[in-house]
Amino acid sequence: MHEMSLAEGMREIIVDSAAKHNAPRISRVRVEIGRFAGVEKDALAFAFDVVMRGSPAEGAELVMIDLPGRASCFGCGETVEIEDRLDPCPLCGSLQLMPDGGDEMRIKDLEVA
Repeated sequence: MHEMSLAEGMREIIVDSAAKHNAPRISRVRVEIGRFAGVEKDALAFAFDVVMRGSPAEGAELVMIDLPGRASCFGCGETVEIEDRLDPCPLCGSLQLMPDGGDEMRIKDLEVA
């Protein structure tokens, strides 16, 4: 379950940000998660609740924002959204795609209570 280590990494960022901005409590954490990031959202939500205990984000709402998968198509030269890494280009049908987005995960913002 790598979601626990993801939540621990998030905790470090949140604690550092809260200290830097003198924020005693974080009420909401918005996280962007790409389609191909391999994150199990239910497991991340559980890990987040466990890992944030005793931190400024204890009890904070975790909002997960889905980011689409993207790929560059060698057939038509366009950047397109794809559901699966092996999908054909939705514009020209080419199977020559190079995924170039959708595997990221980042904290978008924090809401201070």
